[in-house]
Amino acid sequence: MGPGGIATIIASCALLIIAIAISYVVIRVGRFVDEAKASLKAVTDEAAPLIEEVHTTVTLVNGPLQSLNKITKSAEEITEKISKTTGSFLDKGGPALKIAGALVSAAQVKKSRAKKKKAE
Repeated sequence: MGPGGIATIIASCALLIIAIAISYVVIRVGRFVDEAKASLKAVTDEAAPLIEEVHTTVTLVNGPLQSLNKITKSAEEITEKISKTTGSFLDKGGPALKIAGALVSAAQVKKSRAKKKKAE
């Protein structure tokens, strides 16, 4: 056996070691992929009920929010009507303001009489 035969044996041993290392890496990567697949399946299985619960919660919260929306719209409409009414009441001036003034004066007189009775 000459120098070429020894070089061939060394090269074949090196290739054998490289092949073993590559097969080890492939086996490890395969196990990693299997574990990742199992973890992803577990997360998916746990996430589906959680998403369903979130959907149910959002649906339950939307009901009262819609009722609150109707209430605020009604309050807004009432406020607008009161604003228009008082605006037209004050715009008409004359008799309407005199009547309002008389009502306020009567209320103040009634309060002062009540205070005088308490004082006596």
